[in-house]
Amino acid sequence: MTTGVLDGGHEAVRRRHVADFEAMLPEYAGRIGWSADRVARERLRALRALLAAARRSPWHRERLAGFDTGAFGEADVASLPVMTKTDLMDNFDDIVTDRRLTRELCERHLGELAGDAYLLGEYHVVASGGSSGQRGVFAYGWDAWAICWASMVRFPQRDWAADPALAGARRVAAVVAASRATHISAALRHTFATPRLPEHLIPVTWPLGQIVAALNRLQPTELIGYSSVLPRLASEARAGRLRIWPRRVMGIAEPLLPEARTVVQQAWDVPVGSRYGTSEGIFSGFCGYGSHLPDDLCLFEPVGAGGRPVPSGVASQRVHVTNLYNHALPLIRFEVTDEVRVLDRPCPCGSAFRRIADPQGRLDDTFTYPAGVSIHPHLFRSALGQHRLIVEYQVRQTARGADIELVAGAPIDTAHIGQAIGQALAAAGLDQPEVNVTLRPALDRLGTGKLKRFFPLPG
Repeated sequence: MTTGVLDGGHEAVRRRHVADFEAMLPEYAGRIGWSADRVARERLRALRALLAAARRSPWHRERLAGFDTGAFGEADVASLPVMTKTDLMDNFDDIVTDRRLTRELCERHLGELAGDAYLLGEYHVVASGGSSGQRGVFAYGWDAWAICWASMVRFPQRDWAADPALAGARRVAAVVAASRATHISAALRHTFATPRLPEHLIPVTWPLGQIVAALNRLQPTELIGYSSVLPRLASEARAGRLRIWPRRVMGIAEPLLPEARTVVQQAWDVPVGSRYGTSEGIFSGFCGYGSHLPDDLCLFEPVGAGGRPVPSGVASQRVHVTNLYNHALPLIRFEVTDEVRVLDRPCPCGSAFRRIADPQGRLDDTFTYPAGVSIHPHLFRSALGQHRLIVEYQVRQTARGADIELVAGAPIDTAHIGQAIGQALAAAGLDQPEVNVTLRPALDRLGTGKLKRFFPLPG
């Protein structure tokens, strides 16, 4: 059975999809300027529409039994149970609202993907990168796929049009990240990139010299890449091997750590943003000043211990997200183990969409030792980030401490670094910690090309 749309037929369908996207983009771009009250009204409308669609899902129908979803308010969402990735993967066939979609069909489709392809002529399927240790599969219908892309490009488009310094500069984006269409950021670009809105994918898995050569040929005005790759590119620019002059730099898919932002800022002296994004379809937008949540398209609940809401300015332990526009695979109070800090200060750009600070990690990165000693990854980041020669690092928890692997731009005193981190671990309560630091020419990356920095012990 043929499940995708391929060859010339695929291109015709894709062009129709691009046309539909371009017709809807002005509306979603215009929402950036809505008042907070208007955004809240749209959120409520979209929430009730999502809950009505979720009734077509056997799993959600049982979960929503007893609730009058037609009178549901935003505050009532907190009364619903949390949905986990395990729930999604174990009950996928009963969660989707189109009974033709099954996990087996979606997995087979993903396994056959070489480029952009439609499942059943209308769906796109992507997989999460698994950086949290558990894979997820997500399906998007026709309109939801276009809305997802609109949520990604509307802020850059607005930023580009509003900044006088960019007047007359053509936006040419180079994206150094995953290039396979199984990953959401690559898959969206495979579908919607056009000569008018060029988005050039450069596989992050290429050797660094090949990436540099491709960027030198392309001469992008916007450089987008995995956050762990940007400092390496900045080092190549300082060395004179990378000769590009981007007007914007954007870190994606991984935390943009303060030391990495500083290195990138020093290399190009342009606005540097961090786009928070998830395979669940939640993407922040960078306005030139900071990152905004897509408050018209999702419910975003930062929570702490025991699932209790955390106030603005406090980092969450996890987030419960509700994607309001994907009716094919309803994600309602879906748990994402990211540490996110929502800001309550208004943005100079004027948008009422809430702002977030640069995400700095995830709950999964915390190391827990015997006797209940819990070590936040910031302990390692703060010690390693102060060394300007450290290009990349990975930290693996051991029974008594940590093994750390480094890539450095010049010789570095690994014994001194290990001693400093050991002292910090001891001060945090770990008895007689053992820390080993090793220099490596390169670090292992995930299949997606992401750099997983922290490896807690299993269990």
